[in-house]
Amino acid sequence: MAEPLRPFRLRGCGSPQKFGVAAGSLRGLLRKGCRLLQLPLAGSRLCLYEDGTELTESYFRALPPQTELVLLGPGESWRGCASDIERLLAAFCSQQGAVVEAARRLLTDERAPHRQKLLADLIHNLSENILAEDKEDDKKWFEGLESRFKNKSSYLRHSCESRMRGYMREVSGFISNVHPAARDAYRGIIDLMADKLKSVKYNGCYFDRREKEEAARLCTAEGWFSCQGPFDRDDCPCKHSINPYSNRESRILFSTWNLDHIIEKKRAVVPELAEAVKTRDGREVNWEYFYQLLFTLDNLKLVHIACHKKTNHNLSCDKTRIYRKRKQTHEIS
Repeated sequence: MAEPLRPFRLRGCGSPQKFGVAAGSLRGLLRKGCRLLQLPLAGSRLCLYEDGTELTESYFRALPPQTELVLLGPGESWRGCASDIERLLAAFCSQQGAVVEAARRLLTDERAPHRQKLLADLIHNLSENILAEDKEDDKKWFEGLESRFKNKSSYLRHSCESRMRGYMREVSGFISNVHPAARDAYRGIIDLMADKLKSVKYNGCYFDRREKEEAARLCTAEGWFSCQGPFDRDDCPCKHSINPYSNRESRILFSTWNLDHIIEKKRAVVPELAEAVKTRDGREVNWEYFYQLLFTLDNLKLVHIACHKKTNHNLSCDKTRIYRKRKQTHEIS
């Protein structure tokens, strides 16, 4: 006795078009499908659209009507709906420029706020060119910058260097507040710090993705930076992250992020340094400890502008590290 016919939705591998096909057996459905999609019967097979499970006769009998199936020809494979997503993304990427242009035209006339945001986010994300490093590979990223910058890392490294130089100027400018008798010693420490900064190229490596090991504490190899949160929390509550290498907008937005001194530079570190020089009384000031607090990630956290607390942190320098123990010398008699 022939099995009653049951309807199924059938499509070919890589084709969005679906056909309604009725059959009472797996063999019958396979034969009809091959004839419909013009595939050879030998080597063809049927699988579930959802997860790619290949059908057997017993499995076929247990399927409910209208199950969506994929007919695979010889050599074809199907990994479930993920295969559709892969094809969609491949097609999307191949036409990325056209999609961005179309989205921009739609945004020009769009008045609904929610749709405006969706279009703006789409344009922003599709405009990313994260892997590009050199100017000729992403000219738009460099718009508005001086022509001397030939790659992205060089600009971000320069930005970091400029910030470190600014910190150095603040330390130098504080000398008018130092006791006159201690100013020469203070200048000597400034000179030591300046030489140290020059030797490490003003710590510009923190923002240079080509120097991955040095920058690893702030960013990944692909250039993602994460907000390290307010000074009194372990993590950023909003999970802010940004990749300034991705596009021009992200590069500009990243300039609003802050390098926040946990133990505050103006309220704590620099005044403590000046006081240490004044009251050293023959002791050697541990200038390298102050250098770490002022210019390194030991005391600097990268934070989104919304997480930058400008109130008093109420944190002070470690009193046990302000002075360095002098090395004892023993005379040989």
